[in-house]
Amino acid sequence: MTAIKHALQRDIFTPNDERLLSIVNVCKAGKKKRNCFLCATVTTERPVQVNVVKVKKSDKGDFYKRQTAWALRDLAVVDAKDAVKENPEFDLHFDKVYKWVASSTAEKNTFISCIWKLNQRYLRKKIDFVNVSAQLLEELPKVAEESVPSGENQSVAGGDEEAVDEYQELNAREEQDIEIMMEGCEYAISNAEAFAEKLSRELQVLDGANIQSIMASEKQVNILMTLLDEALKEVDQIELKLSSYEEMLQSVKEQMDQISESNHLIHLSNTNNVKLLSEIEFLVNHMDLAKGHIKALQEGDLASSRGIEACTNAADALLQCMNVALRPGHNMLYAVKQQQQRFSDLREQFARRLASHLNNVFVQQFAQTLLQLYNRSYYLSVSGHDQSSTLAQHSIELTLPNHHPVHRDLLRYAKLMEWLKSTDYGKYEGLTKNYMDYLSRLYEREIKDFFEVAKIKMTGTTKEGKKFATLPRKESAVKQETESLHGSSGKLTGSTSSLNKLSVQSSGNRRSQSSSLLDMGNMSASDLDVADRTKFDKIFEQVLSELEPLCLAEQDFISKFFKLQQHQSMGTTMNEAEEMDGGILSRSHNSGVPQAISSEKDMIRQMMIKIFRCIEPELNNLIALGDKIDSFNSLYMLVKMSHHVWTAQNVDPASFLSTTLGNVLVTVKRNFDKCISNQIKQMEEVKISKKSKVGILTFVAEFEEFAALAESIFKNAERRGDLDKAYIKLIRSVFINVEKVANESQKTPRDVVMMENFHRIFATLSRLKISCLEAEKKEAKQKYTDHLQSYVIYSLGQPLEKLNHFFEGVEARVAQGIREEEVSYQLAFNKQELRKVIKEYPGKEVKKGLDNLYKKVDKHLCEEENLLQVVWHSMQDEFIRQYKHFEGLIARCYPGSGVTMEFTIQDILDYCSSIAQSH
Repeated sequence: MTAIKHALQRDIFTPNDERLLSIVNVCKAGKKKRNCFLCATVTTERPVQVNVVKVKKSDKGDFYKRQTAWALRDLAVVDAKDAVKENPEFDLHFDKVYKWVASSTAEKNTFISCIWKLNQRYLRKKIDFVNVSAQLLEELPKVAEESVPSGENQSVAGGDEEAVDEYQELNAREEQDIEIMMEGCEYAISNAEAFAEKLSRELQVLDGANIQSIMASEKQVNILMTLLDEALKEVDQIELKLSSYEEMLQSVKEQMDQISESNHLIHLSNTNNVKLLSEIEFLVNHMDLAKGHIKALQEGDLASSRGIEACTNAADALLQCMNVALRPGHNMLYAVKQQQQRFSDLREQFARRLASHLNNVFVQQFAQTLLQLYNRSYYLSVSGHDQSSTLAQHSIELTLPNHHPVHRDLLRYAKLMEWLKSTDYGKYEGLTKNYMDYLSRLYEREIKDFFEVAKIKMTGTTKEGKKFATLPRKESAVKQETESLHGSSGKLTGSTSSLNKLSVQSSGNRRSQSSSLLDMGNMSASDLDVADRTKFDKIFEQVLSELEPLCLAEQDFISKFFKLQQHQSMGTTMNEAEEMDGGILSRSHNSGVPQAISSEKDMIRQMMIKIFRCIEPELNNLIALGDKIDSFNSLYMLVKMSHHVWTAQNVDPASFLSTTLGNVLVTVKRNFDKCISNQIKQMEEVKISKKSKVGILTFVAEFEEFAALAESIFKNAERRGDLDKAYIKLIRSVFINVEKVANESQKTPRDVVMMENFHRIFATLSRLKISCLEAEKKEAKQKYTDHLQSYVIYSLGQPLEKLNHFFEGVEARVAQGIREEEVSYQLAFNKQELRKVIKEYPGKEVKKGLDNLYKKVDKHLCEEENLLQVVWHSMQDEFIRQYKHFEGLIARCYPGSGVTMEFTIQDILDYCSSIAQSH
């Protein structure tokens, strides 16, 4: 390796003014072994450049060549792979990672050590050495630092100079001395060996002089040794004095240690006192309830606004004291336990008092509202009893009572309800149940009376034979209801499991009138005019408009009062299984922990179902009544109900109002489909008289009425698609049954029935411009035109019957192959026979035949469509067309015969005009 090193220095690096410091034989990892050398070099010129050079043999193998060089400052990481085990692999991270395998671990370590020393000496940026043994990375001795030029922080260690080729750079002074010495010797450059020998001889002379000088100074050395002995004696005396001082200070040290320990104990005691004071202040500040709050919880007035505010603040303060996060160990203190028990007693006492008061408020509000309701019901009953008092019946306003004052009064307790919900859920749940029971009774009475008024306004009648004299007095009825509520509410302050369902007690003599109203016979739509339908539409819209704000206001109140909008889930605990109407709450037997209810929105919706359980049945009864009054009322109800459902779904698709109206909408849609089906069934069952002409069929006129009414109702409606589907069903049934009736008609020709009815259908569709029936409109027009032409052709064959038969025979001969000019040679169709037939139809006879035809057509056609002149004009045109056809046959088949008709086209026009004017 030394020979290779000298060869590389001589052949490659010396020409480039570089010195080779370290070399390692390597090959690339993971590839076919092609050996090369990595060399660590420095330049001889300043500033010094340190490089890592890759050298490899030439292809011929007789000399080395420089392949790649990297500046040492570009080296970022040297990874030796393993700092403990011997491993020849190592990585150099330049612009990319170069992986090498050294020929031996010793060479690798020597090379890495050289790289580290060069980095320490020449580079400000330090290279990161990874997985390198600490023995290879030794600090350079400080002696070497003194020889480093200014600006360099570290140098190569003296003991490792062999690793950098045993080279030590001369300083400036040494260089100057050598130059002076060489100038004094002429052959210093030409004969270096002689110069070296001269220097050696002079060095020996100097060494001898130095030895003689040392031997001459022996006396001074002895004197120096004597002085040193005296100095040692003085030092011994000083040590004795210091020992005595140390013994004196030892006692002082023990006293200082005692003082220091005493100070430490005092500091520790002060620290403990501060911490204890902090804990006491924490407990006092967070678990001390003001006397005013305690008094408010025990005796606060829950009826006044000021008292409610004081109780609310006290309840919040109590809750904060109870929910304070105690530090470890606080709950073991007797005072803390005693205070917590006191808070628990205050909470239980106030929760019981609050629940009792709120229940009394519910009962009082219910009693006041119930008294007003009895006043209204009594007036309704008395006015309904007198069948002649129509004015009294209609003077009752179709409005629902406003519960805003009740809600406003109860909302004062909203924060207290929230407190009760978080502290005593059992009492909160009991209040919720009682509120639902009270409100369900109240709303049931209000809504039933409201719907009774709506039905009276729709029909103008009440149930016959109903005796209102047996109604109980208002005061006694209200008292009975209130006592029943007070009796049930007294159990609220006890266990939740002891709550009983409140039985709905209604007056025995007061019943809903909806069943009696539905017992009326069906009323024909023809007996009701547009004003009746408009009145029904307004009443139905008013009913929905009154119900919507009532439900929304109650839902908003429930959300705010019972604080159901602030939590995602809630639970219930009860010992006996119980299920409220409509699936409000479900509780399981022996349940010790709350059971999750889906969400707050579901809870609100379920409470609304419980409170307004009578809305859906009453709406269905009202819808059934409207359908019985007039089946076309289902159109109004479908549009109105669809609009209100759409509005409710935009607000909250899962709300009670949206769900209820959606259910009712299904019923309305069924009635609408039933109305369409009944009309189709009536078309199929229509019977015509055999003795009278058909005219415009009833179901065609009814379709016109239905379409006109539907277009006015469904203008800009959300359920237009349902109407379009109904149109398609109806129009197809109309087409089928018109054709059926026309085929069965005996007195009126089939073409007349088809022509008149399809003309009416086409006129109706053209006037209403129903986009989904454009194809049917075109079909109706085509059928009308075809049957008009067919009727005209059929009818015109009778006035010139013989002439028609004669020319039909002529055309038959021509069709058989006889030339037209040879037809006159046929015995049955010669000129004489033609003249005989023509003489039978003089002008008077033609006019008479046309007059008879006009009368016959007049009998066939109905006056509703006014098609007589249209048909007559078509017949006139057809007659003239036939006349021209006959003249053409005469001119072609009987040329030069001079045979002509005895009347002209002008005569035909005159005949038709005079006949039309005379009738």
